[in-house]
Amino acid sequence: MLARVRSATLVGIDACLVDVEADLAPGLPSFSTVGLPQSAVKEGRERVMAAITNAGYASPLKRITINLAPADLPKSGSGFDLPIAVAILVGSDQVREDRLDGTLLIGELGLEGALRPVRGALSVALAARAAGLGTLILPAANAAEAAVVGELAVLGATHLMDVVAHLAGERDLAPVAADPAALLAGDRVETVDFADVRGQPAAKRALEVAAAGGHNLLLIGPPGSGKTMLARRLPTILPALALEESLECTRIHSVAGLLPPGRAILTTRPFRAPHHTVSDAGLIGGGSNPRPGEVSLAHGGVLFLDELPEFRRNVLEGMRQPLEDGVVTLSRAAISLTYPARFTLTAAMNPCPCGHFGDSTRPCRCEPGAVERYLGRVSGPLLDRIDLQLRVPAVSAAALSGEGSEEPSAAIRGRVEAARERQRARFRGLPGVHANAHMGPRELRAHCRLEPAGEELLRAALARLGLSARAYHRVLKVARTIADLAGADRVGIPHVSEAIQYRTLDRGTRLAGQGPAARG
Repeated sequence: MLARVRSATLVGIDACLVDVEADLAPGLPSFSTVGLPQSAVKEGRERVMAAITNAGYASPLKRITINLAPADLPKSGSGFDLPIAVAILVGSDQVREDRLDGTLLIGELGLEGALRPVRGALSVALAARAAGLGTLILPAANAAEAAVVGELAVLGATHLMDVVAHLAGERDLAPVAADPAALLAGDRVETVDFADVRGQPAAKRALEVAAAGGHNLLLIGPPGSGKTMLARRLPTILPALALEESLECTRIHSVAGLLPPGRAILTTRPFRAPHHTVSDAGLIGGGSNPRPGEVSLAHGGVLFLDELPEFRRNVLEGMRQPLEDGVVTLSRAAISLTYPARFTLTAAMNPCPCGHFGDSTRPCRCEPGAVERYLGRVSGPLLDRIDLQLRVPAVSAAALSGEGSEEPSAAIRGRVEAARERQRARFRGLPGVHANAHMGPRELRAHCRLEPAGEELLRAALARLGLSARAYHRVLKVARTIADLAGADRVGIPHVSEAIQYRTLDRGTRLAGQGPAARG
């Protein structure tokens, strides 16, 4: 007998519907799966047959063929266990088929029949709703995540017997509901705050500008100057996640299997800080079964790269596309995947191998030429894509022991949100442009027009600093953000001047132009 059950497989962060067809034919008992199944799907036959038997149902002694259609789409993951088991039970007349109309099933089975959570439940729910299906049955641990979609009956089950009882009409599964807007509206709890940081007013200002416009930032300074401490507080001044942003971030983390247990959606912006030994697949994404990398997991939030020159060159160069386009495209022989990767890059580095080049209190012990070789580990094209480059000096003892209070994150965030609101109004109706850092040439011409004096100042800086066309445009974007923070409609000379000051590595000879005195 032939049975058919609807399910889905993940392709990038999206889900594609799959028809699970089970044919039970007379002959020697066997079990085969066709339709480009990968290892986890093939191994599912052992879990499925054990779960059917241990749940108290008869294991059919027939030649079982499972077809996963469309046959030319690779199928991965353990989520096919539940639909395959139900298809076999329908094909052996142990489950009614009439209640499967308009229903999609997904879930991993334990050997005793218990349902275990799977990756990508939110993407599967979105695909089911888009296909016009009315019901989704999946593990109870994934139910809250899938329920945020709405317009879909989400039924969570803990055991294969619960699913069979529901399909038989003996015991209905209770629908799960979730209100994503209410989840996002909860109180914002931060474990760190800018009020903890003593001194460093220039660095705090640069972080405020970066947050207000979505600009990439590089902090350069000696060890102990507070670079990491500052970077870890950047998320506390970013605007709250909108519902659309939250759903997209949740999809990425769910597909990667990193959504916290019991969490329906992400309510805070991601902050990712990979170690400098990360591989290119770990940072950009990929692998034998492609997964999102750190640049995609940081989508909508902050990617912090500490000790930037210590990262391998090929790993850093892989960030050029996501920094420019906001997406990562992974091409394989069988398939091409695209992951979102619109993040704010925040990096930190020492000015030299010993860390004290240019420090007025401690001499640099590096050999001649070592500073340039160290800075040369980060390529010019990558530095060109970093909007703000700032020297972070060591904090004085007086600043550390001072009695004055520092400005808290909430106050800074208020100014950032006001600037972002101006940008939302400016870019309303423009797809893919949500902040000044995302502007293209057309938006630059429309919103970053300079007065003659400002144009002359920028041309002089272009000639003196040798700015590339990309760096020139990024200075304009930063100036537009500074004007937004000031509440100005036009970009003026003070805004352009401050933006130029943030091109530290373009001034002098990549920091080495400070002369011998910089060595103490």
